[in-house]
Amino acid sequence: MKQRSGLGTWVGFALILVWCLLPVVWIISLSFKPVAETTVGSPQFLPKTWTIQNYKDILDNPDFQHALLNSFGIALISTALAVVFAMFCAYAIARLEFRGKRLVLSLALAIAMFPVVALVGPLFDLWRSIGLFNTWPGLIIPYMSFTLPLAIWTLSAFFREIPWEMEQAAQVDGATSWQAFRKVIVPLAAPGVFTAAILTFFFAWNEFVLAISLTSTTASRTVPAQLSYFVGPDPFNPPYSQLATASVIVTIPVIIIVLLFQRRIVAGLTSGAVKG
Repeated sequence: MKQRSGLGTWVGFALILVWCLLPVVWIISLSFKPVAETTVGSPQFLPKTWTIQNYKDILDNPDFQHALLNSFGIALISTALAVVFAMFCAYAIARLEFRGKRLVLSLALAIAMFPVVALVGPLFDLWRSIGLFNTWPGLIIPYMSFTLPLAIWTLSAFFREIPWEMEQAAQVDGATSWQAFRKVIVPLAAPGVFTAAILTFFFAWNEFVLAISLTSTTASRTVPAQLSYFVGPDPFNPPYSQLATASVIVTIPVIIIVLLFQRRIVAGLTSGAVKG
């Protein structure tokens, strides 16, 4: 009976693995196919002729280079600002007693769940009026609006579990409130800070709707939006292999981050879930 149960577990695990990895493997396979092979509707899964020319073309493409630089810059700035502001907000919510604390958290959660597409129209008109359209701040501000509430929720759960006595002991030993916060509280909340930073970075890195709606040139367009302009000379026959290549390249940073910090990510998410 135990052997049947173990066999079923492995079969189920293998099916889930194939289901999850098949699209990824297909995109990687497509990225190594010559453009001519994909334009004729080649049906085979693996390339007939393997080539890395797609990677050379994409990496030499100045529009893609600009988009990649924009993605890194906008995602990193959004992450840094959101985490810093969320850290102070979460600390205040966890440590201070004031009226409307639950209302603040509820509003933060509601903002995080708000549909992005509903804000595109108003933001488009507002940004054009005040000169933020097609700029880095024009994307960083709305990204922070959606990631800040999530970071506040994540960090407030960690701050609530930090012993208040440790901060008081540091102040008794002569530390100021700022020193106690910086040298005692922040290091203890580091797993939560790291988790909030990862979630914020992933949102900013993958976001498409705002990036395609609030930009008009490569001056601030990020990679997900730039991919929609890779139509090639024939709009009815786009270069699928180059699109797949760009998708593989833009996924590599995310995979590296997950592999390097998977233990911290899992620890932060599970710890925050239990403590919340």
